[in-house]
Amino acid sequence: MNVLVTGGAGFIGSHITEGLLSAGHDVTVLDVMDPFYDLKIKEQNLERCRDAGGDRFSFIEGSITDEDVIERVIADNDIEYVYNQAAQAGVRASVENPKKVHKINTTGVLNLLETANAYDVERVIHASSSSVYGVDKYLPYDESHPNTPQSPYGVSKLTAEHYCRVWSEIHDVPTVCLRYFTVYGPRMRPNMAITNFTSRCLNGESPVIYGDGEQTRDFTYVDDVVAANLKLLETDAADGTVMNVGSAGTITIDELAAHVVEATGADVEIAYDAAREADARHTHADVSRAHELIGYKPTTSIRDGVSQFVAWYRENRDWYEPLVRRS
Repeated sequence: MNVLVTGGAGFIGSHITEGLLSAGHDVTVLDVMDPFYDLKIKEQNLERCRDAGGDRFSFIEGSITDEDVIERVIADNDIEYVYNQAAQAGVRASVENPKKVHKINTTGVLNLLETANAYDVERVIHASSSSVYGVDKYLPYDESHPNTPQSPYGVSKLTAEHYCRVWSEIHDVPTVCLRYFTVYGPRMRPNMAITNFTSRCLNGESPVIYGDGEQTRDFTYVDDVVAANLKLLETDAADGTVMNVGSAGTITIDELAAHVVEATGADVEIAYDAAREADARHTHADVSRAHELIGYKPTTSIRDGVSQFVAWYRENRDWYEPLVRRS
């Protein structure tokens, strides 16, 4: 099968690409190579994909905001499935530059949908976010929970979901939107909490929590996210829907920091700083819809996942840590 992964040089996109290549598919990655974080991480991601796919893997530098590029990539490669992982990430970054976020996360998705319709793409799988929910009315979030996003990032993701739904309804373009809950794992962005905690602990520094530490997160290990995405090659049961992809568990940021301290063996105390703007207080996914429709079942607990990440960090410290420390 010929598959396009947009944003495939990024953290989640590269892991999905590796999974697709390991399953025997031909994969084209489109990525703009925006230096939102150090591009050496994206270069490592692409190298892993080349090693996994050989001549079944190709990379094109370009943006989903460029309609001509999207049309050329989809037409020239006979693309059957599109995994849209391209996005301007970051809740706080979206507060600082909302127009950039809208252009990439909303207009870019519309470009993909129009081209997918024109070239009869079989399915578009779009990466959405738990940020669409905003302030919790109840927990865990199910897909019927009110959507009151608290940041331009969340607004852009919710708007893109509506475009996917409408294109599925009026143009018969099969779409699925996966609402990710704080994905983490090897090669993750260097500015994420788990990365920062690990880096600081391994360097004898206190992990810094922004806020009181009582906020909770549903952290999802990247292997579980890949499994959910690959399931969508096997069934059309989820077409036209949105689905949560989370761990179905939560941990306080205090507990997370303490676990990283334990996993690294660091002799440090946890430090605290002011809470950051637009961050959600709590996240917790109800994954029953994904389980019912595609058989999704997360397999990695936060404690096991953090331990695996710390072990990976140690093994890759020579190239990864300097990039983290510069972030």
